[in-house]
Amino acid sequence: MTKAKYIPALALFALLSGQASAHPHSFIAMRSELVASGGSLTAVNMRWTMDEITSADLLYDAGNAKPGDEIWKKLAAEVMANVLGQHYFTEIWRGGKKVKFENRPSAYALAREGHKAVLTFTLPLAVPQPLAAASYAFATFDPTYFVDMHYDRDADVTLGPGFPAGCTLKVVTPKPNENLTAYALSLDKADAPPEDMDLGKQFAQQVNLTCQ
Repeated sequence: MTKAKYIPALALFALLSGQASAHPHSFIAMRSELVASGGSLTAVNMRWTMDEITSADLLYDAGNAKPGDEIWKKLAAEVMANVLGQHYFTEIWRGGKKVKFENRPSAYALAREGHKAVLTFTLPLAVPQPLAAASYAFATFDPTYFVDMHYDRDADVTLGPGFPAGCTLKVVTPKPNENLTAYALSLDKADAPPEDMDLGKQFAQQVNLTCQ
């Protein structure tokens, strides 16, 4: 029987190693594909690959289960519950206003790749957003910066086949000042930065979508 993982946002997915002594304690490499239909932005396909330490607890519970086994569905539901509790850890903005999401993903799954756990899901927008002559910005991050959620390459963010011509993407990686970086590194696992500081957002990569 698996252990329930309805845990705070700080821990996110699994019981993390006690060896970590500063933020962040966990690392997730992301890939995102923006989905368009009928000239509107409708969803984002997410793929999150967790580091080996973060993955260890989940993969231990999965044991030698094969892809498609019931245990993977149960673990995926538990992980997804954490993600939903934090609004997918994602913000999308258009014209200075947040774009709302559906309360549940249209699809999700958890799998093993070597010694890493991989979560895939589709984040649907509550209302399709027009693309013509529009600009959007989105970012995925843990507000506490307990988890470093990042794109290894700009090419890890892509446009799906339904996008009209004239849409372009740009990934902007922030450069926090030395004082902020030193503060983040000083936090240990018992610490949490003030909520209104939004520490993780200050380290988050921003994806800009611009359409003609």
